[in-house]
Amino acid sequence: METKYIFVTGGVASSLGKGIIAASIGKLLQARGFNITIQKFDPYINVDPGTLNPYEHGECYVTDDGRETDLDLGHYERFTGIRTSAANNVTTGRIYQSVIEKERRGDYLGKTVQVVPHITDEIKRAMLLNGKKYHFDFVITEVGGTVGDIESLPFLEAIRELKWELGQNALCIHLTFVPYLAAAKELKTKPTQHSVKELQSLGIQPDILVLRTEHTLSDSLKKKVANFCNVSPDAVVQSLDQPTIYEVPLRMQEQHLDATIMKKMGMPVGETPGLGPWRSFLERRHKATEVVNIGLVGKYDLQDAYKSILESLSQAGTYNDYKVRTTFINSEKITDATVADMLKGMHGLVICPGFGQRGIEGKLVATRYSREHDIPTFGICLGMQMMCIEFARNVLGYEDANSVEMDQQTKHGVIDLMEEQKNITNMGGTMRLGGYECMLREGSRAREIYQKEEIRERHRHRYEFNNLYREEFENAGMKCTGINPESDLVEIVEIPEKRWYIGVQFHPEYTSTVLHPHPLFLNFVKAAIAASKNQK
Repeated sequence: METKYIFVTGGVASSLGKGIIAASIGKLLQARGFNITIQKFDPYINVDPGTLNPYEHGECYVTDDGRETDLDLGHYERFTGIRTSAANNVTTGRIYQSVIEKERRGDYLGKTVQVVPHITDEIKRAMLLNGKKYHFDFVITEVGGTVGDIESLPFLEAIRELKWELGQNALCIHLTFVPYLAAAKELKTKPTQHSVKELQSLGIQPDILVLRTEHTLSDSLKKKVANFCNVSPDAVVQSLDQPTIYEVPLRMQEQHLDATIMKKMGMPVGETPGLGPWRSFLERRHKATEVVNIGLVGKYDLQDAYKSILESLSQAGTYNDYKVRTTFINSEKITDATVADMLKGMHGLVICPGFGQRGIEGKLVATRYSREHDIPTFGICLGMQMMCIEFARNVLGYEDANSVEMDQQTKHGVIDLMEEQKNITNMGGTMRLGGYECMLREGSRAREIYQKEEIRERHRHRYEFNNLYREEFENAGMKCTGINPESDLVEIVEIPEKRWYIGVQFHPEYTSTVLHPHPLFLNFVKAAIAASKNQK
C-alpha cells in the first residue's frame, strides 16, 4: 500500500497532549496490523533540544542512533514499542541549517532562497522521508506549538501543500481545548471555532477534531462544533482527563477514531482490535492498591524533566502489583542536618541524572545516607557518578574526590572527562549519545537482573568512571559489573552486600515500554517493596 500521512496539529493552548494523541493513534493503527512510525516537528530554532533548559523543555530523550530529541518521542516508543531515529524529530533549526548548507554549496544555482518554496520544500522532504525510505503504512506527524504561532507557519504551509499533493493519502487531525467557565456553568466552543478558522485561513481544513476537555461533551455540543468547523459529526472526538495516559488509546478506540481515520483515507475498516495485552496492563494497574514510596533525588522540580524515569517506575509498579508513589526531593535542600527528615518514609531512592554543579552536594549526602542505611538506591548517569564520588570520599578516604566536571583541580578525579571528549568545543549534539554494548560480569546482580551476558543501552554523557581507581573500588566493595567491550568504560557499579545499590552510566528509562518494562526498574521496585515490608 501507499504510505498514508496523518498530521496532528494543536490549537487554543499548548500542553493539551498532542503527543499522547499521536501515540494513541499509532497504537490503534499498529493493533490493526499496520507498520507505523511517529515523528515530531518542533518550531524552535535550536537544532535539537540537547542544549535546552529542562525547566523550559522537560527531559531530552535520546534515540538509539544517538539523536537528542523531544520528550514526546519517549511517548511514541512507550506506547507502540517502535524504535525512533534521528529522522523522527526535526526542528526549525535543523531545517534552516540544511537549507543554508545547500545554499553555501551552490545547490540552488543562484536562486533567491526564500521561506516559500525552499524552507517549505525542505520541511516536506523531511516529513516524507520516513515514509519513502522505510515504506511505512502510516507516518504520523505531530507539529509542536499552537496554530497562530508565527514560528509554526512554515510547517503548516508544508502540510497545506502535502494535503493538496497527496489527496486522500493525507489527513489532518486538529486538537483543541474546550474550556469550562465555572461561573456560567458552561463549556465554551468559541476558542475551538477560532482555532479552526485560523487553520482554514492558512488553507488547511481539518478532517478530524479532538476536543480536550475536563467535562463530558454532550452530543449536541459536538454537533455544534462539527457544524461550525466543517467536519462530519463522527469526526468530532472528545479527550477527557484520564487517571493515566495509558487509558487514552482505549478512549479513542471507543469513539472509533481509528475507524474514522481509515474511512476518511478510503480504506476498509475491518474488525476492531481487542488490545488484549494493553487492557491486561491497565486492569493490573487498577487492581494494585498497596503503595511503595520512591524518592527522586534531583534538582529539577518539574515532572517533565524526569518524564521517562517516572513512567518507567510507574510501569514497574504495575508489573509488581503495586502503585508507585514518587516524591521529588530537591537535592539543593539536602544537608547532613535535613537528610533523615527528607528521606523519611522512602522505600527506595533514584539518584537522578543531570549536569552541572548545582545540587551536587545534596545528592552526595543522600547517597551516603542511603548506602549507610541500606535503602534500595538506583543511580542513573550523574546519579551513578555521585555514588562513586561518595564512595571514594567516605569509604576510600579521598576527602576531595570529585568529578572533573565539578572541580578541575581535584587530586582524585574518580569521574573524568572521556578521552574522545577532550578536544570538543561545541556543546550541541557532541556528547556520547545513543546505544552502546555492555558486557555483564558473571555472578553479578546486574547479570542476574538482565538474564543475559551482553546488553545494549542508550547514553548521554561526557564524563566517565576513571579506570585508575577501578581496583581500589573493587577491593573496598563497590564492584564494576558492566563494562563496554570496546572502550573498557565502566557502565554499571554495584555493592553486592546491600539490598539493592546499583548505579548505571546509561539511561535505562529510554527503553522501558508499557508492554516491555525495563528489568532494572522492575527489580529495583521489587527491592523497594521488600524494604517497605521490612519497615512495617
